[in-house]
Amino acid sequence: MSSYREQKKYLEVLKKYERNFTRQEYEEFKMFLKRDKDDDEFDTVSMKRLKELYDKYYKPVDTSKYDKFFKKNQDE
Repeated sequence: MSSYREQKKYLEVLKKYERNFTRQEYEEFKMFLKRDKDDDEFDTVSMKRLKELYDKYYKPVDTSKYDKFFKKNQDE
C-alpha cells in the first residue's frame, strides 16, 4: 500500500477518535489534516507519528469470537 493511501486511511479512521485526543494529539492531528488537504505526502517522521496515533486509538474488532456462530456443522 502506498504511504499516501495509508495516510488517507489513517486520517479517515482517526477522525472518529478526535474527541478522545489529548490537546497535543489534537493539535498534531489538525496539522496532519491541513497538510493532507494541501496534498502533501507525509515524511517518515510524520507518518510514524500518524501510525502511532492510529495504533493507540483504533482497536479492530476481534471477529474470531464470532466464529462459533458461523462454522459449518462438522457432523454433516
